Amino acid sequence: MGIVQLFDAFSEWITGVVFFSVNIGGATLPLIVFWLAIAGVFFTFYLGFMNVRGFKLAIDLVRGKYSDPKDAGEVSHFQALATAVSGTVGLGNIAGVAVAISIGGPGATFWMIVAGFLGMSTKMAECMLAVKFRREREDGTVSGGPMYYLTDGLKSIGLGTFGKILAVIYAICMIGGSLGGGNMFQSNQATAQVIGVTGGDNSPLAGLGWVVGLGFALLVGVVIIGGIKSIARVTEKIVPFMAVLYITACLVVIIVNVNMVPAAFGQIIDGAFTGAGATGGVIGALIVGFQRAAFSNEAGLGSAAVAHSAVRTKEPATEGFVAALEPFIDTIVICTMTALAIVITGAWNDPDASRVGGVGLTSRAFETVLPWFPIVLAVAVILFAFSTMLSWAYYGMKAVSYLSGENRIAENAYKVIFCVFTVIGAAAGLDSVINFSDSMIFLLGLFNIIGLYLLAPVIRREIVGYFNRVRSGEVKQVEHHERSH
Repeated sequence: MGIVQLFDAFSEWITGVVFFSVNIGGATLPLIVFWLAIAGVFFTFYLGFMNVRGFKLAIDLVRGKYSDPKDAGEVSHFQALATAVSGTVGLGNIAGVAVAISIGGPGATFWMIVAGFLGMSTKMAECMLAVKFRREREDGTVSGGPMYYLTDGLKSIGLGTFGKILAVIYAICMIGGSLGGGNMFQSNQATAQVIGVTGGDNSPLAGLGWVVGLGFALLVGVVIIGGIKSIARVTEKIVPFMAVLYITACLVVIIVNVNMVPAAFGQIIDGAFTGAGATGGVIGALIVGFQRAAFSNEAGLGSAAVAHSAVRTKEPATEGFVAALEPFIDTIVICTMTALAIVITGAWNDPDASRVGGVGLTSRAFETVLPWFPIVLAVAVILFAFSTMLSWAYYGMKAVSYLSGENRIAENAYKVIFCVFTVIGAAAGLDSVINFSDSMIFLLGLFNIIGLYLLAPVIRREIVGYFNRVRSGEVKQVEHHERSH
């Protein structure tokens, strides 16, 4: 058996383990999705619905009202949020939503929103810990994320050895996920879009995917060489642009069909509690909705905590509140806009939905109003893919940094390897690679959430304590002239 065959066999085995599923009411539930959902429910109640009560505070923090530029860290709250959002907003918001509705019916949208709401609490917990247990270098750069709070956080409660084991496995999975799902898959899909809008099979780039991949690799390389500050400067511009571009297109479809909006919401609510779709019934809509939301916003996986750990703050809880906005933007806003467009236009009822695929189904929904929408969609997919690659390059680099004892040579070597994999991803068939990397990414959630449960008292003390200090006036807003320096 050759190396390729061995890898294929191992990929199939690890995928079966990570996505082990049970059949409920005719629908298939991967247990890892259940694991992520339960964590969301637990932290929502354990933190006293702080994802709702702290929403205004989160907005104020992003606006810099409590930011002191003299605090330790590398990026602002907004830049940290933009970098993390760039890692989650992607094909899941375009293709994943369409697939969810075509399988689970419009009701899947409702459960997707519920999952996004619960994910806000998990994201709040993990990103607060990332700042609390981050490590600061003498040159002002920081390293943080699950690797560090599993190591140092669990050590602080007498579970140092166990925490170290979890952290090492987590870092290895993070590297695997960053090179596959966070890089090769994104490069492959973006290249397909570039070739598609330049003529498809007749495109001058047809059969030259590696050339497009090389272009992406050069762009990614230029940005990631500068580290988180460079990545944040790019993502803080790309993320708002791509979000506004895509949401505007959604709004155009919704406004043109505004008379259909009440009926669409009726279908979504009715489908959530009575069930419609291939999986059959409420259970099917619920499972599909939760699964697509988990795949989209990554709450509980700990990946975004790596980006959030670099924020300039002396209060770990601040970034917890800011991070809660991420599933709100990714799932509750962008995924819901996509879903509304698909339900309103009736594209989800297309008998060819499974053959057309997620991106194709979304494109078909938009084409009913905007015949030139495939071009907008191509731009969105390319921007989403590029920004995702930037974020995951940073996540993988920090995992290498952790395993190598923060060795700069190892970090730089990883950056080169990442760019090489970008080219490979653009030109290769990816089934086994993507199955493997998806498994690596979702395996992160298993080890991360174990740590979150064990550190739950620390999480609540920091989050609730800071919120109460803001309400009492003990924590004061920073004057405008102080924020601007």
